[in-house]
Amino acid sequence: MKILEFPLAKISIAFILGIVSYSFFNPTPKLAFGSLFASLLLLFFFHFRGKKHGSFKIAFGFITFLSSFLIGISSVIIHKETFKPHHYSNQIKDVESNHVFQVQLDEKIKNTQKNTRYIATIQSIDGNKSTGKIILNIKNPNQVDSIKIGTELSVIGLLYKNKGAFNPHQFDYGKYLERQEIYAQIYTAENQIEITGKAETIWSRFSNFRAKIIQNLKLSNFATEELNILIALLLGQQQDISPEILKDYQFAGAVHILSVSGLHVGFILMFITFLLKPLSNSKKSSYLKLIIIVLSLWAYGILAGLSPSVVRSVTMFSFVAVGTHLRRTVHVFHTLLVSMLLILLCKPSFLFDIGFQLSYLALFFILWLQPLLSKMWQPKNKIVSYFWDIVIVSFAAQIGAMPLSIYYFHQFPGLFFVTNLIILPLLGVIMVIGLLAIVVAGFSTVPFFIAQPLEFLIKIMNLTIHWVASFDDFVFKNISFNSEMLFISYLIIIFAILWIKKGEFYLLIITLSSVALLQFAFIYNKYKTESTNELIVFNTKKQTIITERIKENVTVYSNDSILENIDNNLAIQSYLVGNFCKIGTKKNVENLLYFKNKKILILDSLGVYSNNLKPDIIIITNSPKINLDRVFQNWKPEQVVVDGSNYKSYARLWEATCRKEKIPFHDTNEKGFYKL
Repeated sequence: MKILEFPLAKISIAFILGIVSYSFFNPTPKLAFGSLFASLLLLFFFHFRGKKHGSFKIAFGFITFLSSFLIGISSVIIHKETFKPHHYSNQIKDVESNHVFQVQLDEKIKNTQKNTRYIATIQSIDGNKSTGKIILNIKNPNQVDSIKIGTELSVIGLLYKNKGAFNPHQFDYGKYLERQEIYAQIYTAENQIEITGKAETIWSRFSNFRAKIIQNLKLSNFATEELNILIALLLGQQQDISPEILKDYQFAGAVHILSVSGLHVGFILMFITFLLKPLSNSKKSSYLKLIIIVLSLWAYGILAGLSPSVVRSVTMFSFVAVGTHLRRTVHVFHTLLVSMLLILLCKPSFLFDIGFQLSYLALFFILWLQPLLSKMWQPKNKIVSYFWDIVIVSFAAQIGAMPLSIYYFHQFPGLFFVTNLIILPLLGVIMVIGLLAIVVAGFSTVPFFIAQPLEFLIKIMNLTIHWVASFDDFVFKNISFNSEMLFISYLIIIFAILWIKKGEFYLLIITLSSVALLQFAFIYNKYKTESTNELIVFNTKKQTIITERIKENVTVYSNDSILENIDNNLAIQSYLVGNFCKIGTKKNVENLLYFKNKKILILDSLGVYSNNLKPDIIIITNSPKINLDRVFQNWKPEQVVVDGSNYKSYARLWEATCRKEKIPFHDTNEKGFYKL
């Protein structure tokens, strides 16, 4: 691969490995910075003193790689908020008491049924200086949606630190937040907040300007569904899209168009370039054009929320604009690497963002694979050529993103190329009219002659997406796919493409060996499934779900209403997909189970049991009115488990009793699922 011949490519790989390795080794700042300083001294020594022979080049290359690796680790530490002495995670010890927080609102995020939610920065706690980002949840809101970004609030509430996934193989929202340097959430009520001031920043100005645009669009009589799609397409705000429409876009393979990315920023660049055409091509005008283009791109990026995909796209096209201004050939792979390196230097946590990973992989494979595919057939008809280009670009992007997409979402839309063939030409028209609508909405409501055609086009797009998504047989769901299979899949794709391009026999051998390795990984996972027996008590709110797995067959215990829809239960599906297994039997919860030579008593709301049972494990469900002191007078179990269907006040009393009797206690609301 020619890209690996670039020195910057090797530096970037080492830098990324450094960022990834931090979470495994967790080195102290002293160790990381000391090692980096030593490696940089060696680098300078070899550069100025070393002899230019073969062994020198190897040593110099190794030290350069090591230095880049250590810079990756050090950049994570520099951006790690918890190392700051005034960070709230180092201050709050009592999480069960109310505190007075002084916060500043940074960003509005999607509401829940009970709470209006913001990302905010803490300025003080109980009058003491503090710092750090949190999520602010305001219960039973009435007017809080009208609070502008940048507003400073005094908040009385409880702070809850992030917790891990509460069910096996489920999305770990706590870890996701931590990678954004958010380590806790504050819960409060509207009558416990007070506006104390307002801080004007560039970010708050753009956020409030975006809110003004959205408000003007709402006043322009757009239909709700079409308006939400327009806001997502051009302003990057997906919070209000209905789950049904979002599901259609996912099943049709078109969800990427709802996230502002290279496609959208490319339109912005062309739009601005078109508007600047009347300016002359003199040196001064050329510099003015460049400044306007770059500032416009970043202004749009901030307006769209600066998500990882937006940052990547704006950075990339900024380099393209500069290269065009300098009248130099912009090497796309160099631009890709430089943009990625700069972004990760400023924000290492972006590396773990799904959108960032998918956007860079898709773009890399478009740049690498599309020229190869275009040589297969070059139609002479311009219309046919236009649609053929859409097909091969879509195919190249999907080849690059497919393994990662399956790994994260465990599904694959088989009709993605049909969607792109139909939607992309229509999307171009929507973007042009939509940009005009956004510009107008920045000052007033959008006139009828702009709003109505735009609404009609988005409606046509939604109907088309729904039609494609309706072919359910072409949506491959619940695909079991782990990290080992992900890595091997990319080996197959990369070496297969290299073999097609170069035709070398050894590349074919590596490709076929990778295919065999993928088969071995699948067989090994099936072997692990066949050799595993386990019982899981899930943590589900106000529900009881227990699974018993014997090899690949899973028996689910719950009540009738849950069992009817168990195939759509996210907790169960995550468990099945993650363990390469399937549901064999569905049963109502029984009062007595036997598993691994353990007698398990399940106490339900009736609280009925026999004194002669002597169980090894007690599972308590549905808040029975029992006194564990009396239970323990007859027999003492090895373990007491309380699931999410119980009142929390009851669980605390049972925990105190178990602590007194020195019996292990497991509350799934606190510790997550229980596994036997």
